[in-house]
Amino acid sequence: MSNTKPTTLESKFKGSIIAVSIIIPIAVAVLFSVKLKDFGFDVEPLSFLPPIYAGINGLTAVLLVAAVMAIKKGNRKLHERLMTFAIACSVVFLVMYVAYHMTAESVKFGDTNFNGNLDEAEKAAVGSIRYLYYFILLTHITLSVIIIPMVLFTYVRALAEQFDKHKKLAKITFPIWLYVAVTGVVVYLMISPYYAH
Repeated sequence: MSNTKPTTLESKFKGSIIAVSIIIPIAVAVLFSVKLKDFGFDVEPLSFLPPIYAGINGLTAVLLVAAVMAIKKGNRKLHERLMTFAIACSVVFLVMYVAYHMTAESVKFGDTNFNGNLDEAEKAAVGSIRYLYYFILLTHITLSVIIIPMVLFTYVRALAEQFDKHKKLAKITFPIWLYVAVTGVVVYLMISPYYAH
């Protein structure tokens, strides 16, 4: 009888998790390309947001490490609270990220004259570090899409008290989520000199 409850709980949320995991990246991609000014809204770019959401990424990384340390010490309640807070931080990050990109033009790595175009001189000045930036950015974006269902399934397994299954999936989810959180900060630090002031 105890086995049916966890299976039912995970099965109950499976469709919703898959739907959310598809809808979020599509919605972000669509909203990323939408600029409020194109619809007649006279809004200033929310240029104060990037350092805040980069900081939230950093906080998420700290929370993840602290949550793992808590569970290794057997403090399940603290682990649960830290992980719930980490998920909340990821949601706040997402809202801020979309809000910024709906009000501001995308920044190009190496664009020292802030004109939105990268000419040959700017490319030469930046050099091969540009390829490192794009590698980090691409892996960050790709893994941030992949991590959504992993986090949600890991969380639901904990709620369902399927701790063996939770632990098994968490061992894969944790390093990927940590990579996404840390590289979010790295991407910001690398691109920040090219924000127009």
